[in-house]
Amino acid sequence: MADLFDTGAAPSPTAGPRPLADRLRPQTLDQVIGQEQVLGPEAPLGVMLASGALGSIIFWGPPGVGKTTIARLLAQQTDRHFVQISAIFTGVPDLKKVFEAARLRHAQGRGTLLFVDEIHRFNKAQQDGFLPHMEDGTILLVGATTENPSFELNAAVLSRAQVLVLKRLELADLERLVQRAERELGRALPLDGPAREALLEMADGDGRALLNLVEQAAAWQVTGKLTAAQLGARLMRRAAAYDKSGDAHYNLISALHKSVRGSDPDAALYWYARMLEGGEDPRYLARRITRMAVEDIGLADPQAQTICLHAWETYERLGSPEGELALAQAVTYLALAPKSNAGYAAYKAAGCTHEYWKDRDNGYAN
Repeated sequence: MADLFDTGAAPSPTAGPRPLADRLRPQTLDQVIGQEQVLGPEAPLGVMLASGALGSIIFWGPPGVGKTTIARLLAQQTDRHFVQISAIFTGVPDLKKVFEAARLRHAQGRGTLLFVDEIHRFNKAQQDGFLPHMEDGTILLVGATTENPSFELNAAVLSRAQVLVLKRLELADLERLVQRAERELGRALPLDGPAREALLEMADGDGRALLNLVEQAAAWQVTGKLTAAQLGARLMRRAAAYDKSGDAHYNLISALHKSVRGSDPDAALYWYARMLEGGEDPRYLARRITRMAVEDIGLADPQAQTICLHAWETYERLGSPEGELALAQAVTYLALAPKSNAGYAAYKAAGCTHEYWKDRDNGYAN
């Protein structure tokens, strides 16, 4: 019964058409594009495989960066039976069947690599159910999550698995993926240079989304090459990943804050605009940029705080979208302003013991 969850078998020769993303799925780990920080010779997985000591793993990263593919290839390279389940569709009775089948394989000398997609959606009791099977070697667990494992997974599971962070694909990685797709299709995309760059940007670092866009573009019957404007009329940009209550929220506000600290106005405006496009409340951003003026610029430019407060007041009077421009100008001012945390440092040295400041120093508040 557990084989109902298996997805590692090769497709039937009589099966229907397969999506481009499925046809281009790597067959070996060295065909995986990107993720060198995990797969390189001196990276965690590279070292594990070279030493023959692969342990349980939690992949943390956004969609479309190779979590499922890498898990399948790990099973192949270590000669383990690959079983894939999703925490969204799998209940306790299903898990029992998976564990029982893995136990039988283990008794016959064959290991099982159990890939659990969206593992953070299992509750505490379900997560605890993995522990005995991990400890006795019945399964090697590879979980995948888009949420911070430190917040979403049990400490007991985390203590038995190594968390590996997978990143969004860089533009160079996406271009390599497009070239691989063109070889598979047997023709080049009907796009000029700027349109090709625009296509890569539309994917927002998601390899699967990019291949879906490539498949659409390759099917067009056009004469010559399309421009970026023509491409934009035919395809919609992929919605930027953003969750106002999840990791994307904290990652993006952290990126905005660091861009201001790093005196990079272009990056600061990008992250500000991306949060707005994702649906963030401009009042939250007004509060955060005012805080940046107080903490990171301080006495180096006392006017920065006034500018932020005026921008906040302007937003309250004008609303969206006009008032958002005032906040954008404040963000630009902060990024270009001189920086000083002397006031913050002196205040802390004077004996401030509030928990917020401890968290800030530990990196949680940013």
